[in-house]
This record gives sequence, structure tokens and C-alpha cells, in this order.
Amino acid sequence: MAKKAPEKPKTKEYNTLRFDDPNLYINRELSWLQFNQRVLDLAKDVSIPLLERVRFLCISSTNLDEFFEIRVAGLKAQIRHDEHPVLGPDGGRPLEIFSQIAALAHAQVHDQYSVWNDILIPALKKEKILFSRRREWDDAQKEWIKTYFETQVLPVLSPVGLDPSHPFPRVLNKSLNFIVSVSGKDAFGRNSGAAIVQAPRSLPRIIAFPDHLSKAENEFVFLSSVIHAHVEDLFAGLKVKGCHQFRVTRNSDLFVNEEVMVDLRIALESELFARRFGDAVRLEIADNCNDDVSQFMLGQFELEGRDLYQVNGPVNLNRLAEVIAATDRPDLKFPPHSPIIPRVTQPDIFDAIRTNDILLHHPYESFSPVVEFVRSAASDPKVLAIKMTLYRTDSRSLLSQALIEAARAGKEVTVVIELRARFDEQENIELSSALRDVGAHVVYGVVGYKTHAKLALIVRREEGELRRYVHLGTGNYHPATARLYTDFGFFTSNDEICADVNDMLMTLTGLGKARKLRVMTQAPFNLADRVVENIRDQARKAFNKEPARIRAKMNSLTDKRIIDALYDASTAGVKVELIIRGMCSLRPGVSKVSENIVVRSLLGRFLEHSRVWVFGEDEEAEIFLSSADWMERNLYRRVEHAVPIKKKKLKKKIIKECFDIPWKNTNTTWQLLSSGEYQRRIPKKGEAIFLSQEELIMHHIEKNLIQKPPT
Repeated sequence: MAKKAPEKPKTKEYNTLRFDDPNLYINRELSWLQFNQRVLDLAKDVSIPLLERVRFLCISSTNLDEFFEIRVAGLKAQIRHDEHPVLGPDGGRPLEIFSQIAALAHAQVHDQYSVWNDILIPALKKEKILFSRRREWDDAQKEWIKTYFETQVLPVLSPVGLDPSHPFPRVLNKSLNFIVSVSGKDAFGRNSGAAIVQAPRSLPRIIAFPDHLSKAENEFVFLSSVIHAHVEDLFAGLKVKGCHQFRVTRNSDLFVNEEVMVDLRIALESELFARRFGDAVRLEIADNCNDDVSQFMLGQFELEGRDLYQVNGPVNLNRLAEVIAATDRPDLKFPPHSPIIPRVTQPDIFDAIRTNDILLHHPYESFSPVVEFVRSAASDPKVLAIKMTLYRTDSRSLLSQALIEAARAGKEVTVVIELRARFDEQENIELSSALRDVGAHVVYGVVGYKTHAKLALIVRREEGELRRYVHLGTGNYHPATARLYTDFGFFTSNDEICADVNDMLMTLTGLGKARKLRVMTQAPFNLADRVVENIRDQARKAFNKEPARIRAKMNSLTDKRIIDALYDASTAGVKVELIIRGMCSLRPGVSKVSENIVVRSLLGRFLEHSRVWVFGEDEEAEIFLSSADWMERNLYRRVEHAVPIKKKKLKKKIIKECFDIPWKNTNTTWQLLSSGEYQRRIPKKGEAIFLSQEELIMHHIEKNLIQKPPT
């Protein structure tokens, strides 16, 4: 009698858990401020080249500007209209969160100016890079400044005296201005006591002394100092009692009424102008300004005391970036980096893609094959059509010009341009106009949903048949930022993926219900469901004692549904490793909830921008490249894509370069604690500093040296 085959162990039923405690979540706005503090901390790091530390200070300043223009502006609008919704799973409400933001932002601004005045200025002085104050000018410099003011500055200034016939002028968003207190009567017998001087945007904010007048290799003076030194020349016969620089930050979120809109481009163009004069949200003013003047200024902009930021230095620290470009000191900057051009993309890009799927890791590998993909298509007689999505790009780049040339050459060029890419609207409007002028089909996406997917499809006639080639990316089609952001780009001629990309583009440009994709997933339709299902699948495996692991890298994680799925997976025993550069609402390390979750934030010379998800162990894992962060806006209010990577060689590359190497990074990595605070990963005594971005630069150089071109 034959023996019975052993029974397979039964799979236990796994039931998901619910999480409702607000304390399990970190407020996204407060998390963002923590991220910006990490950027600022790099400006203090003596292991980073000095001028790069100045750059990190500038970045932290620009970041904070945008935070006030959008996030704080939104909170203030809700407070003003008595809207008090719960803003997120943490349970915070607008007034409560705004109060916390104000306290943290004031502390961060104070830290920024301490870094500049107490750390960077002395360090720059040691390197013979000076920023001269008025009291430090010698006679020759004073004379040069006087001539500069009279010939370059004075002719374009128009001071406005404040009186009933000269009301307070409209001050441009983030522009440099001065409030001047004067006494005495003018030619018409007026004695208003105050005037506003607006510095035209055409004037440089930082001026270099001529070599023969410089006390060091590089000596600079701020425009504010030049104007301050000669402000009395603007008010003949009057006595200047005080002169204080100020800057106002305004609500810059564009609003377009989609119900009455006829043409999105025309509607946005009018809104772009209005952006300059939106509601004020922050006032920055010199810290030596007296209370009477400060209160007067707050009243003019309808702001409160906590909206006032008194600063000891230039009101716009981002202007210091001009010095980095103007200073020829390569020893004080990161070593030059030239991305390699992988041999596997040569000599013919279409032959290369047809032979094998290609995965590029920017900026370690050049973005030029992506540009060449479009440029080759523009001039290739076999190419019939080019279809792309563009979110942020440079309207003057080679890629943009290639699309224009393709349309001129008679190719069917269809471009989905997202005009509402924040702060790049004007650039996108200009490109859309240029493409329409040469006969390209230009679509502005879908009303109510931003098109954030990164898709390019080329249709080519080969041996009497049509063949499709696609490129999908985690980052934008922007050659400039591709040198600064880490992203993956994927080329394939796989029939199913090409068909999916074509269907996504058809949905964007035409009408009809969303097509069911073969292997890809897309937001806002099923991407979130797919992510949650993949997470739950790992939870089920762990619950049944099978190998389970989740690794993911992205810019931000704030979606409660996905966070809850990760908490659930952690309680089931799944090891979860997350690299989240910016905002993270998930709280790791909480007993019986997220003990198995580790969250790290990695910063460095390149901005970590890739969106990559790995479900499972090693080469058997399901791996996705995506345009989407795990945020509500990406998952439910944007058009996004996620593409599976199937080839084992490419999976191995992603795991090594996106997770294994970065996970070892020290010094510029912070680990998120259960308290919600971030702890910097400082090497232990005797342990060498490991910088993953530098390691990846060398890794790609070495790999390309031994790489053979396709036969």
C-alpha cells in the first residue's frame, strides 16, 4: 500500500489590525521642519567643503520660503476662515499646528543666522573670503561704493514717501525693501516721517570689490549695505533717523476655478502675476528695527507678532548662492563629478534597448541617454510618433528642443505638460507654447489631477511592423536636476509595459474609463491598493513563519492607510527598512506596533529623490520603480505610475545601489526615533566615515571600466 504524501502545513488566516491612536503619527508639517533642520545641520558640518556648507545654508533658506508660501499660507487661510479640520492622523488642528510651527520656525531662523554669523563668516574669513560691513570699508572702498551707488543704483531707485496721497506701496513677494524713518519737511512742506525704498530685482544683491580694492582674494559687499550707506542721498534736506531692510513672504499657492475655466494656460498666466501680491504670511526685518516701526509694518501687512522674524543679517540668505558661483575656489567645493555614459546604451540607443532592458542610476550614470532617446527619435526616419509626460523641465534644454525638432520634422509629437508644477508654471507655459507653435499635440493633463508620472513612448517602424520603446523614471525629464538628484531611469521594449504606457497616455489625452493595465499600476486608480496589498502579503508571510521583508525609498511618507499597513506588517514580524529623505508621519520603534520598522533620512551632495519599493527577499522580491511618494496627494490626487522590474540583474543593481550601500551611510544619515526626533548616525570611535554617494560614484566608474558594449 502506497504511503500518503505528507500534508502541507496549513496557512494560518491572518487578520489585519486597526490603529486609531493619534500619538502613533507625526504631524507632516512639523516633520518637514525637522527635515529642513537636517539640511541646516550640514552647514555646520566641518567635514563638508566650506562653500558647500554655504550652499546648504542657502537651501535651508529657500526651503523655508516655500514652506511659508504654501504650507503656512494654507494653514493661515483655514484659521482665517474658521476652518478647523483635523489635518492628519496625528489629530492636529490648524491653529494648534500653526502655533507649533511658529515656535519651531523662529528657532530655526535664529539658528540659520547663528550659523552664518558665528560659524561660516569666520571660516570664510580664514579662507580670505570676506563680507565687508560699512564700518570696515577703507577710504578707497568708500569712494568706489559711492561711485557705484550713484551710477548703478541711484538711477533705478524710486523711494515712496508715505502720506495720504502716497499710500503704502504693493511690495513684491520676497523682494528686498527698506523702511526709512526721516524727519524734516520736504519741498512741498510734507513731513510724513517714513518712506519705502524698493530694490529693483535687476540689481545684484551681492557685489564684489574690484581686485585692486579687495583686502583678500575675494571681498564682497551686500547691496543692502550700499543702499544703507547712501540712503540720505534719496531724501535731500531731510534727516534719516533709521533705515531697515525688510522682506515679506506671500501666499504663492495658485488657485484656478476649474468649474468656470476655459483654457488652463490662460487661467494660470493671470494667476502667476497675482502670485506676487498674495496675502502676506511672514515679515522679515532687521533685528535693530525698533518696536514702533515693526508694529507699523505688521499692521500694513495684516500680520501678528508671531509672523515677525527679526534677523541679524541679509533678509534673504539664499542670495549667498551668488558668492559660491563667483568664487573660484575648487578646494572649497565638492570635487567635480562627471556622470558616466554607460556603454550598454551605445552605439545605437534603440538597438541597445531592443537587446536588453536598461536601468540607469542618475546622477552616477548620465542622463544623456534619455536625451539621446528623444533626439534620435526626432531625426530617425523610422520613428512615427513620440509621446511624453512633462512635469518639470527646462524649456531651453536639448530634450525640449528635440521635441520641437521632431514636430517640425513631421513626427506625431504628443506631450502631456503639467502646467501646475509648483514654481515651474511659467517654464512649462513657455514650453507648451513653443510646442504648439510647431504643430505638436499639447495636453495639460486632467482637470483636478496633476500629471506627475514620468513616461516617454516612441513608436518606430521596423521591418514593416510597428515597435514601441519606452522610458520610465522616478524623476523629472530635467537635464539640470538630473545632475543633482538621485533617480532611476528604465528603458524597455517589453510588449506589456509598452502597451501599459500607451494606455496611460491614451487615458490622459483622450476620454473614457481607465484601462486595466497588464503589469503596471497607476494612481489615482489602483496604485495605493497595490502597495497596501503588497505590504499585507509580506505580513501574511511573516505570520506564517515565511521569509518576509519590506524596503522602500522615497521623499515622503504621510499616507495613514499605508502607514497602518506597515504597522500591521511590523506586528506580524516583517522587517521594514525605510529611507525617507523628507517628511515622515510614521513613528518607528513603538512597542507592539512598529518595533520592526527602521526609518532613516539620508542627505548629501545629491538630493535623494528615487522612489523604489522592494517587497520580499533579494532577487525573488517584487521591485517597483515609481513616480509616487507614499503621500495622499500622490496616491489619490495625481496621475502616477509604478513599473515592476523583473530582470534579476536589474533587481540586483537596485538592491545594492538603492538600499545596501546607502543603508551603511554614516555622518549624513539620521535615524528617526520613536519620540519623533531624529538622531544623527555618527561613526563610533575608530570607525571610518562611510559616505554612500561617494561610494556609488566610484562604484559606477569602476563598473563602466569593465563593462563591454553589446555585440
